[in-house]
Amino acid sequence: MRDSEEAKTWYDKDLQQRKTWYSEVAESYNKARPRYPKELIGRVVELAQLDKDAIALEIGCGPGTATVEFAKLGFSMVCLEPSQEACQLARHNCATYPAVEIRNTTFEEWELEPEIFNAVLAANSFHWVSSEIRCPKAAAALQDNGSLILLWNKEPQPPYEVYQALNEVYQAQAPELGRYEDRETQGEILRELGHNFIDLGRFKNVVYEQMACEITYSIDDYLMLLSTLSPYIALLPHKRDSLFKGLRETLERHTGSIQASYISAFHIAQKV
Repeated sequence: MRDSEEAKTWYDKDLQQRKTWYSEVAESYNKARPRYPKELIGRVVELAQLDKDAIALEIGCGPGTATVEFAKLGFSMVCLEPSQEACQLARHNCATYPAVEIRNTTFEEWELEPEIFNAVLAANSFHWVSSEIRCPKAAAALQDNGSLILLWNKEPQPPYEVYQALNEVYQAQAPELGRYEDRETQGEILRELGHNFIDLGRFKNVVYEQMACEITYSIDDYLMLLSTLSPYIALLPHKRDSLFKGLRETLERHTGSIQASYISAFHIAQKV
């Protein structure tokens, strides 16, 4: 299955499912998901030509993983998040930034404020918005020459030798999850996803850049990370518990910590 098709399978859910998909793992998401590198954020600000008075709309801010990095730079932000649990975490994480407002709603249900924003930002979230709404509404919210900014963090991958040991557990219990992505593959996936989601009739001058990143997890934190990924959330609870038990036992035999790698990337496009 191609990754664009796989994405559609996971994200083609009704609105209520999408609102609450991460609710039960919101705290784990906040703790375990990788952050966006400061260098990447700086490059985004440079290319989107955002000055200190810029106003940004963020779609699906989650617990504020990307929000905080932009708030640190002094931007005013209106951030939309459908999950109440994630919304509460985002408000806590952004409490010291008075120019950031977190609203508990979806982009679909948000009442459009036309031509207000210098940037519309979506960090690992644009694919959760209904395809017939995301680009038209984002463009309508932007000022002339405003920018659509799509940030991406791919799933951190363990060293290949660790993956090979874990794959024995996957093949026995959940073979559909036994997949390894090297940096080249992750970059290709992200490049394709962004171009699939950007309507070139409404946006132009698409720029894509990526960075190779590394992060160290304890075994507990690595399993916490996995618990926040959609394919694992979708597992039946007993199957997920059994899988995680096997993964933990394998990791404890092979390593004390996981030096994971992943691609962090962005697409920027200008409103037509």
